[in-house]
Amino acid sequence: MQVVVVESPAKAKTINKYLGSDYKVLASYGHIRDLPSKDGSVDPDADFSMVWDIDSKSAKHVKAITDAVKDADGVILATDPDREGEAISWHVLETLMKRRALKDKSVQRVTFNAITKKAVLDAIANPRDIDQQLVDAYLARRALDYLVGFNLSPVLWRKLPGSRSAGRVQSVALRIIVDRELEIQSFKPEEYWDIAAKLEGQNGAFNARLVELDGKRLQKFDLPNKEKADAALAKVKAGAYTIASVEAKPVKRNPPPPFTTSTLQQEAARKLGFSAKRTMQTAQKLYEGVSIGGETAGLITYMRTDGVQMAEEAYASARSSITQMYGANYAAEGGPRRYTSKSKNAQEAHEAVRPTDFSRHPKDMGFLEEDMRRLYELVWKRAVASQMATAVMERTTVEVASSDGAVGLRATGQVVKFDGYLTLYQEGQDDSDEEDSNRLPALSQGEKPKLNEAEAAQHFTEPPPRFSEASLVKLEELGIGRPSTYASTISTLTDRGYVRLENKRFHPEDKGQLVTVFLEKFFTRYVEYDFTASLEEKLDLVSDGKLSWKAFLAEFWEAFHAHIEGVSELRITNVIDELNVVLHHQLFPERVDDKTGEVLDPRACPNCGDGQLSLKLGRFGAFVGCSNYPECKFTRPFGADQPGADLPPEGKELGTDPDTGKLVTLKSGRFGPYVELALEEKPKRSSVPKGTDIADVDLDAALRWLALPREVGKHPEDGEPIYANIGRFGPYVQHLKTYASLSDQSEIFEVGLNRAVDLIAEKRANPGRGRGQAKPLKEIGNHPDGEPINLFKGRYGPYLKHGKVNATVPKGQDPEQITLEQAIEIVNERAEATGKKKKAPAKKKAPAKKKATASKAKKPAAKKKAAPKKKTGDEDAPADKEEA
Repeated sequence: MQVVVVESPAKAKTINKYLGSDYKVLASYGHIRDLPSKDGSVDPDADFSMVWDIDSKSAKHVKAITDAVKDADGVILATDPDREGEAISWHVLETLMKRRALKDKSVQRVTFNAITKKAVLDAIANPRDIDQQLVDAYLARRALDYLVGFNLSPVLWRKLPGSRSAGRVQSVALRIIVDRELEIQSFKPEEYWDIAAKLEGQNGAFNARLVELDGKRLQKFDLPNKEKADAALAKVKAGAYTIASVEAKPVKRNPPPPFTTSTLQQEAARKLGFSAKRTMQTAQKLYEGVSIGGETAGLITYMRTDGVQMAEEAYASARSSITQMYGANYAAEGGPRRYTSKSKNAQEAHEAVRPTDFSRHPKDMGFLEEDMRRLYELVWKRAVASQMATAVMERTTVEVASSDGAVGLRATGQVVKFDGYLTLYQEGQDDSDEEDSNRLPALSQGEKPKLNEAEAAQHFTEPPPRFSEASLVKLEELGIGRPSTYASTISTLTDRGYVRLENKRFHPEDKGQLVTVFLEKFFTRYVEYDFTASLEEKLDLVSDGKLSWKAFLAEFWEAFHAHIEGVSELRITNVIDELNVVLHHQLFPERVDDKTGEVLDPRACPNCGDGQLSLKLGRFGAFVGCSNYPECKFTRPFGADQPGADLPPEGKELGTDPDTGKLVTLKSGRFGPYVELALEEKPKRSSVPKGTDIADVDLDAALRWLALPREVGKHPEDGEPIYANIGRFGPYVQHLKTYASLSDQSEIFEVGLNRAVDLIAEKRANPGRGRGQAKPLKEIGNHPDGEPINLFKGRYGPYLKHGKVNATVPKGQDPEQITLEQAIEIVNERAEATGKKKKAPAKKKAPAKKKATASKAKKPAAKKKAAPKKKTGDEDAPADKEEA
């Protein structure tokens, strides 16, 4: 018997069916070993020796593989056909050797690009050895990431309080996003005008635009204001026109290549609205396959690839499908269309992402889950279109001149002569050229069209757009990282609070901007695009066997370690001084005296007058404060564009409280805008809810916020009050020590007793990790004891919840791919470790179980306690205990 090791249990079941009883297929469940997060895991002084640990969750899988191999004739390592897959096979082999499970048994490495019976059997028939060069590249990459992260992150923690950590690729990705934000903040819009005309020819109307005036070709900013635009418009309206020329040029458009990992993520984001993570999880399911006709088969080839070529049989199958559906003239002329990658560091050892069987038309795949069906259709159409005929268009340019030669107009349009591949597929674009898509009537030289109307339109230049997941392709263009890791890179940045995704665009948070500026200032070389790309190129040399991985690490470590030592000597005040300089325009915007028009010192404290404003780093983030603290307590949020940043130090008077006769003021503090009631004993304050437009804050709104907390009513079970309030983490309802988040700030004043009781009950039934009653990402199924197992997103990553047991998803395991059997195993292991192990219900002990249930029902009454001290309106309440 041969033991075959793959990565996932779903793949193990499928492959075992293909191979039969002479093989036993086991899953490693991803990586079985990793570098522990502690000092010394990589030791540069010991020739970069590395310490590997098998965590508790992987230990049982390793034991199962080891035990099976001891009784087998040999082992076949069949993990994924990429660097990570090669590394997993190497880890398994190393572990088996250390445990002396191999002895004289054969060890073979096989790879397959698709999970089909033919692909698997072909791979088994053509084994090879582990590719040590790929393993060396993995070791170099893993050690490099550890050395950067483990040495750079502590410097960040000490020199930039509030920051989380830094990684090699993540820091550069963050810089791309932050640099774009700084471009946007420093952008100054420029005004420009254009003139559009509508003319009527013999065969119909068409649109044209002004391109020449008084014999001069117009540039974008030649009409910078209304005065000049109106003068040009008058000349356009006064002209009598003749068509000076009509030029039609054929234009050919070739189809894009089949998908790589990167282009798949981009197109799925544009056309399907999928995040990178969602795309890769769905692609994984398509790769591992579904049951078709009683046999499980993979639907697409391996989805982690930067190759754009396909196998010869795939070319033939695609062309056959094209001929059957559209006719022979729609297949690419002259045979298969072959592509080569244009990206840096492309490794074309693997095929592009394509269907495993082109005869499986998307219209016949309605049985798939919706996400799988949509992504499969996208992959199928792209791969088929790549082998279709070129589309042929005719692009027409019409030049129109006034009789006096003072005005020149131009009309452009495009007509499809042969749609070719466009009949099936058109690539999505972030920006489109609408003008070229205009249809023009038949026009001829010398024709004299009539001017129907003309108008001038004002425009302003716009800043470059923020990056979306689809447009964040600079990483690939610059040769930074790997497309297969983009999803995890993006997740890391959002999980650390460095960026947020808003309207599908990345916005850097304050701490993200500070980390980037710090790294650019003090670790300039290590966040440069070219330097990071050069590391990738060297790692490719390692994988090609042209560079020793230890020599590569030694060269990097010598310079990096010396730099770390130098920066460690800096004081926090030195760091803040540099940040004040680099972020000057953002932290200290220009100020002008409203009365005299005099330009004021932007760093002079507007409160005390003689203090200097400076960046401050606090427990809850960065803010701007006065150097005369504590005598002067002036603060404002980080960034000039933050809500309330432009409020005067004394605040904005909103009016008088009718109950106390005291002044109500809108002010800005380090945590943002707030309203204040000037009571004599102690001012009462309440934060302005996030998302509120400062311009809309009036006395009525302020009084409502200052009246919080609002008593919703008495809880029907114990008579204790339920309150609605706003805390640091948003709106919530509170009963005793239980806090449940509200979905919207308006609910603070609208939530009724029934809904509040339900929210409190849900929160107690499912405390979760984080704010509010968590909704599961996925319902896995029921445990043998009858209680559900659900997948949740927590503060520290995904976890499984079963009753009172919370079990973290093992590192390296895709949460979305966890089966019920795996989930039961994970929660049982966690329950045993914490002493919360539950026994499956025993049929013969039904009466005892009933008694226990009855006793539990009495507990709430027995545990009733006096109500805690009522919270006042200016206190912040945590969303739950863990966040307190």
